[in-house]
Amino acid sequence: MEWMLMPLRRYADFSGRSRHKEYWMFALLLMAVGVTLTIVTGGFSSMMDPTSMVGNATMGAGSIILGLFYLAIFIPALAVQVRRFHDQDKSGWLVLLNFIPFLGGLIVFIFMCLDGTRGDNRFGPDPKIADHIG
Repeated sequence: MEWMLMPLRRYADFSGRSRHKEYWMFALLLMAVGVTLTIVTGGFSSMMDPTSMVGNATMGAGSIILGLFYLAIFIPALAVQVRRFHDQDKSGWLVLLNFIPFLGGLIVFIFMCLDGTRGDNRFGPDPKIADHIG
């Protein structure tokens, strides 16, 4: 659970490096919370019967709640992605690849799967080594 919440503790920290575990555990947390909020707010059930007035009202409220959730986690999600690029000794500006339709998300996904540089780089010490020491 510590790895899942670490990007929230480093809310708007775009400096330094983040390892795989921090990024992917945070992504798992976001997916789990997103699915849970969708189920709790009735998003799936309202999609089953689009003619229902109750379903449409619930879907509207659910959309607002989900929108607020994603708005709240936008900065930490962006920051952890920048730190993953830093771990590979790449510029954080590569996050902008996400804006390329269709291929951009795939390219960033591949980068997020790559190992970071071993040892220190221009963005700081290796987070894997720091975890073993401290």
